[in-house]
Amino acid sequence: MPNLLLTNGKIYTLNPARPRANAMAFATGRVVAFDDAARAARTARTETIDLRGRAVIPGLVDHHIHFTSYAMGIARVQLDGARSLEEAVTRVATRVQTAQPGEWIFGRGWNQLDWTIPEFPTKTPLDAIAPNNPVVLDRKDGHSTWINSAALRAINLTRDTPDPAGGKIERDARGEPTGLLRENAMDLLEGKRGFNAASISDDVLLNAIRAAHQLGVTGIHNVEGAVSLRAFQSLRAQDKLTLRVMHTVPAENLERALDIGLRGGFGDEFLRIGGVKMFADGSLGSQTAWMLEPFAGHPDNCGIPTTPVEEIERLARLAANAGMMVCTHAIGDRANREVLNVYEKLRREGLTAPLRIEHAQHLNSADLPRFAALNVIASMQPIHATSDCMMADALLGARARYGYAFKSLLNTGARLAFGSDCPVETLDPWVGIHAAVTRERANGEPRGGWYPAEKLSVEETVRAYIGAPLRENEIGDALVLSQDVFEIPPREILQTRVEQTIVAGQVVYTNA
Repeated sequence: MPNLLLTNGKIYTLNPARPRANAMAFATGRVVAFDDAARAARTARTETIDLRGRAVIPGLVDHHIHFTSYAMGIARVQLDGARSLEEAVTRVATRVQTAQPGEWIFGRGWNQLDWTIPEFPTKTPLDAIAPNNPVVLDRKDGHSTWINSAALRAINLTRDTPDPAGGKIERDARGEPTGLLRENAMDLLEGKRGFNAASISDDVLLNAIRAAHQLGVTGIHNVEGAVSLRAFQSLRAQDKLTLRVMHTVPAENLERALDIGLRGGFGDEFLRIGGVKMFADGSLGSQTAWMLEPFAGHPDNCGIPTTPVEEIERLARLAANAGMMVCTHAIGDRANREVLNVYEKLRREGLTAPLRIEHAQHLNSADLPRFAALNVIASMQPIHATSDCMMADALLGARARYGYAFKSLLNTGARLAFGSDCPVETLDPWVGIHAAVTRERANGEPRGGWYPAEKLSVEETVRAYIGAPLRENEIGDALVLSQDVFEIPPREILQTRVEQTIVAGQVVYTNA
């Protein structure tokens, strides 16, 4: 007995056995029938939505997101879009004016490459506007943090503090800390990065989930830690969780999790443990991605390997033996190669657990076919390609050719899983779909697309975003769209709006 019927539409199931339908029925959280069988099953109690010819696709999954960080971001100073150091500092100064003496001030989103003078910042301008308030500002990519002298004093970081393994404290010519911390050096803040368990209320998380549903996101792969997992468990215990969450375990907690018997897949359809998340290197924007050759103009910098390869191998083997997905962050071509080498060892040992490389941004052409050969998922974020393309050209030159190599990977038989990396980038999946299909920014640049040979079709892109096709006895997650993205010109994808979002056969968002 279906609770919901969609009829008179263009339903794209993305199931090769039944690619199209014009009606679809849901019951007990599942798709139960299509076309005539769906209409025949309708009863007086069935809610019916007349699609009036509109398109329907499966629900979208963000395969790489920091969701509670996104949910809490509204409370931080937002530095996205600042076009100069002075503009960024002015935004912080506005927050300082309302702060209590000694109160910590947190912000995120600065990107020195967007500034009129594209240089990394120092503590000096922050000291001028906040001499007594510790200020902690995360770079857009989350791999560098800009702090002031009050924050340095609060954590007792001095010229005598050594660089931690896998991290760097930037210093001036006299050896004094400049106020810029890279990679594992950010851990010296000891949790002082604007995020604490007590401030993630149910309402904050529910508001973020509603925003996700409005954009058509029905599931996420969340790469955060215990604070986030507790918050999602709170909603699940109250039967309020309408977003399907696959949660990872941070590498530093893996052995404790295994000691209590945790295995991959523990949980239910709305909240489950998927795997372990660890890091091989940093990011391109922070110039800490681990490269085979130095960055252009920086002959002594090949990036930072943030975790010893031997440790990545040890943890990956532990996780794989427990049936956990292994998700390893790798941006640079050296980092990707080293992680693939680890994964190759695991496959030779007969381990069949899912293996992923998070981002897989910059690859050497020799490593492209290894993803398919080793059954390694490339977990990528299309919006990075268009956001970072100019930076990639400047820092990598011709090596940028196999950056964000969506089509090249797909042509080798590799599986792609797309996401946003929000709050590094926007949560909006339509921005990501547009980026993968056009390789252009919203303003149409670079005209014709950055390395256009790497463009994907709309169907290839949507497949990388969905959790599962629409088919009988499968989960009932679907979207009703304002326009048919398979038929419109690709540049019009950005105008797509979600008119209804359906999760487990229930309408969780409608714009009506």
